[in-house]
Amino acid sequence: MMTSHEELGAQRNYFQSGPLTLSYLDYGGDSRSILLLLHGTMNDARTYEGLIAPLEGWRIISLDQRGHGWSDHAPDQDYSRDSYVEDVANLIRNELGGQPVTILGHSLGGINAYQCAAHYPDLVQAVIVEDIGVEITVDMSFTEQLPERVASLQDLRDALRRAGVHAIGYFSESVVHDDNGWGFRADLKGMNVSAQQVTGVWWDDWLSSTCPMLLIHGRQSFVLDLSQAARMVARRPQTQLAVFNDCGHSVHTDDPAGFFQVIKSFLDEWPSR
Repeated sequence: MMTSHEELGAQRNYFQSGPLTLSYLDYGGDSRSILLLLHGTMNDARTYEGLIAPLEGWRIISLDQRGHGWSDHAPDQDYSRDSYVEDVANLIRNELGGQPVTILGHSLGGINAYQCAAHYPDLVQAVIVEDIGVEITVDMSFTEQLPERVASLQDLRDALRRAGVHAIGYFSESVVHDDNGWGFRADLKGMNVSAQQVTGVWWDDWLSSTCPMLLIHGRQSFVLDLSQAARMVARRPQTQLAVFNDCGHSVHTDDPAGFFQVIKSFLDEWPSR
């Protein structure tokens, strides 16, 4: 399904993945080297927008994952691991010609990235994982307390605080303002279901792929600790670790310049391009 319009310098396209219509942004370019961006929970395809312009020589594609952004919410709350990964595979096969891509994923997008590499090695040539581990416990039950719409952005921030959220800036990327007020695009009723599906031990998926991988870790993260990150890199060949001591879970917003530099160095150094 190829309905599209110009948005922030990108073309927005739509495609089918099973029963859902999903959306992605195509930032253009005629390079055969494709970097596929996958956002974290409650965010959308704009998450890495500030990185687009400097990455010359790459065609940049950014997916609104199911339940996020302009993509459909799963009516049956199907936010399973298999469904997220199958969405990514369907995008690569049906919209990007089936050629192997490099995937950069943050948090939810990070586990989707390395699981896609494990289940579909012919579609993934390298992976960059931003701050998610393999032994994961996630609680997103606070989303069930959030209002669909409020009168002001301050009201939305206050709602996040009342729900016990401290990293309010992280969720700002998902905020939308329309005729009904301020709210989130993400499927608030489905986010805790999604988090429950992410919770688990995923060593088999992490270790079963063989492509080059970069793990980026913010030392102040509430999601991943340095000990686990070090074990992940030690146990998996062709894996690098970049640690940002002063950053939290969202390294790309805490230190965008440093984040870009480690990504560029990784993309430049391996010869499969």
